[in-house]
Amino acid sequence: MNALYLLSRYFISSVRGQLLYPGVNLLLGLGAFLTSIIELVGIWALFQRFGNVQGWRYGDICLFFGMVSISFALADFLSRGFDVFGSEFVRTGDFDRLLLRPRSAALQLIGYDFRLKVLGRLLQGLLVLGVATHSLGLIWHPATVGLALWTIAGGVALFFGLMVLQATLAFWTVESLEIVNVVTYGGVQAAQFPLSLYAHWFRNFLIFVVPIACIAYFPVLAILHKSDPTGMPDWFLPLAPAVGFVFLAVSLGVWRFGVRKYTSTGT
Repeated sequence: MNALYLLSRYFISSVRGQLLYPGVNLLLGLGAFLTSIIELVGIWALFQRFGNVQGWRYGDICLFFGMVSISFALADFLSRGFDVFGSEFVRTGDFDRLLLRPRSAALQLIGYDFRLKVLGRLLQGLLVLGVATHSLGLIWHPATVGLALWTIAGGVALFFGLMVLQATLAFWTVESLEIVNVVTYGGVQAAQFPLSLYAHWFRNFLIFVVPIACIAYFPVLAILHKSDPTGMPDWFLPLAPAVGFVFLAVSLGVWRFGVRKYTSTGT
């Protein structure tokens, strides 16, 4: 409870600071919204020109797109401290201060900054879900809503875990490696399309190495009441988001190892 109270105080302080410049945050949020919408318009143009792709409809893509966008927006909202960990904590020595405080370093990094601009991507994700619902004629029963929320939660856990791993690398590289963004942001792009469209080796990478398929593709198939063309059993599809929480647990274990190996700057 003390940790939740501390996070609430971090949240209030961060939001108050950003609201001192409401125009800036409004423009940043609008930019994030428009960037994502432009990507979706490009996908729409392709479907208008070529029609369905291997049986996948535009509404199906919207459902993938919306679920992943919401998950990533929420993870991005919570992980700013890990995102800038190398440049703003390790390289400057400020991480020493976090270690001296009577709270876990991970908790303090979560509360470092809650960026309001991610609301643009979150709203875009909700809007695209609305488009998917209208296009496919989806009926959101309580079980379907529960599965969607479970899927989003698993996605938040997995993307948060990727941010934690990126921050952990900074213990040895001082700066966070931008190449990790290939997996993080590239994974977001890959998860917005059906897994069956990709080459076999890339499908295995998205299932067994960075299991992004487990927090987007498989549970969305369950929502659509479809079987997996790649052969995954139907019983696994709604359970797949649990892999996101396993990935987060492993990431936090690697993080704790990195903290133990951290060498103070001596500041």
